[in-house]
Amino acid sequence: MTDNKTKTLKKWHLPFLLFLIIGTYLAITRKEEAKDIPFQYCEGAIFGTVYHATYQCDSSLNGKILEELQAVDQSLSMFNPNSTISQINSGKSNETDSLLRTIFHIAREVSQATDGAFDITVAPLVNAWGFGFKHGALPDSLQVDSLRQLIGWNRISLKDNKFFREDPRMIIDLSAVAKGFGSDCVAKMFRKHGINNFMIEIGGEVVTSGVSPKAKAWRIGVNKPQEDSTSTSNELQTILQMNNCAMATSGNYRNFYIDNGRKIAHTIDPKTGYPVQHSILSSTVIAPTCAIADAYATAFMVLGLEKSLQVLDKHPELMAYFIHTDKEGNYQVWKSPGIEALIAQ
Repeated sequence: MTDNKTKTLKKWHLPFLLFLIIGTYLAITRKEEAKDIPFQYCEGAIFGTVYHATYQCDSSLNGKILEELQAVDQSLSMFNPNSTISQINSGKSNETDSLLRTIFHIAREVSQATDGAFDITVAPLVNAWGFGFKHGALPDSLQVDSLRQLIGWNRISLKDNKFFREDPRMIIDLSAVAKGFGSDCVAKMFRKHGINNFMIEIGGEVVTSGVSPKAKAWRIGVNKPQEDSTSTSNELQTILQMNNCAMATSGNYRNFYIDNGRKIAHTIDPKTGYPVQHSILSSTVIAPTCAIADAYATAFMVLGLEKSLQVLDKHPELMAYFIHTDKEGNYQVWKSPGIEALIAQ
């Protein structure tokens, strides 16, 4: 009986061992082959900012990268009169495209999760305060109250691939997630082409996968929130070692202006209609996708520290790194427990 069992085991042991040996050989061979594949680099202008891509591939995909980004621009750009979103906002059409529908569903989920702190209808207020695609004199309280009647993420809907607005004067603006979504689209294209090691960054919104050209985790910096409206200061607060994740940052330390001695920051609270005055200076979010990270980073700037922590408690898929001020005006950092392991030593 024992001999029969031994013979049976030996019969399937041999092919199993061969499978392991062949699998190990192939894994080692592919790893060695991967070392010989060069990294490609490219950069350019898109969405009013700059993008950088580094990816391991034996041929250039720079044209494909630009195609992906131009497709997002053609769908979401507020500055392109022929874009899908511009046609909707002007009332010429309510037809959508697949990219717009995808990002709309993401935006809606984040709006629900943050009690409307993230709101893609806030553009009239953003414009009124001088940060959008239209500029004018600063609004008074009556104008703010009037514009608030055009705000409300739950007053727009998507049905049969068409957008519907309760008020035709409402403006849908997805600029707050366009860069993150663009990074996601390029990352998806890389994976479709079998590329495992890459980094795509658009205006600070990043997706990473695998390892860098140094065969180590990608090192992504978080800027110190120094007030610099010229965007020339690049001193880092910390460096995070990342792979297979996405990161986005929002802050008020660069996009602001001074009016009669008062600092006016670009983050507008959709509920009050006024620029936020919270202690958070910089909100960095790590999430499964860059569009999600981008949306939450914006929402947390609106919510402030206490309410942001309440949202994070309900969403374990998110990690955050907040730079904020204490009562004395000193810089402080709050970070999710999982962030500690990512900080470069």
